[in-house]
Amino acid sequence: MNAPDWNLYRSFLAVLEEGSLSGAARSLALTQPTLTRHIEALEQAVGFELFTRSRHGLAPTEGALELKPYAETLAATTAAAMRLASGQGRAVRGTVRITASEIMGAEVLPPILKSLREQHPELEIELVLSNVVDNLLRRDADIAVRNAEPVQQALVVKRLGTITLGLHAHRHYLERAGMPRTLKELQQHTLIGFDRETPQIRSMRERVPGFEQFRFAFRTDSDIGQLMAIRAGFGIGICQMALARREPELKRVMPAAFALRLGLWLAMHEDLRSTPRCRAVFDGLAAGLKTHVDRA
Repeated sequence: MNAPDWNLYRSFLAVLEEGSLSGAARSLALTQPTLTRHIEALEQAVGFELFTRSRHGLAPTEGALELKPYAETLAATTAAAMRLASGQGRAVRGTVRITASEIMGAEVLPPILKSLREQHPELEIELVLSNVVDNLLRRDADIAVRNAEPVQQALVVKRLGTITLGLHAHRHYLERAGMPRTLKELQQHTLIGFDRETPQIRSMRERVPGFEQFRFAFRTDSDIGQLMAIRAGFGIGICQMALARREPELKRVMPAAFALRLGLWLAMHEDLRSTPRCRAVFDGLAAGLKTHVDRA
């Protein structure tokens, strides 16, 4: 069997993500007949059906779900190869893909990346905002900003320091509802928090006395959503100290009772350390994030 063209796998992944041929065609800027031919060609190549029709669109078959991780690996490898090709030579040019948490990516990294771009005008940045840890060994990204120490081998890792989180609320909320002084009083307030528990949240429950008793009136798994709710005066939520200090209207709540410290690490695949664009971005991020940590 001849190896299927990469474009067939790309179409396959788009249909998986969109759940329909029409949606996948729009996302790839292809016509629906072209996309249909891609799926049919891939089915012929692999020897089994990939999708079945349902009331809600196209449903992946068991074979499609088994094929999915291999197609995703192929997509990541192809993207990494294109980034590598874009930056050949000694100059700092080409694409660097960075993954970071929502808060770090939206609130901390933009000015650092702006400075890097000004220093290296031929540099192109792809920024993935996600609290999911991308796999650097699989080249899902070139560089990662993480709050958990990377444990994978074959990575260049730099510890940048510690970030402190505290409970905060907008001044207007505290003027309206009062400043809680005890955990019992805090439980009577409007609290902002998460919707689904993650390993990081479970760790927080274990490290912060009384955390398991919190009842949230505003729940979202988006850190950005939580921060926006705090800024809007919805209630009391968790925020980085360094970010809260930028905004005089945000006040810290019960500092002696709640202080959570997270480490901050920068990581990239060791094969990229000699690549000029990745080395420049890694060093620039390290310097900028270290300044952010020191200010905190």
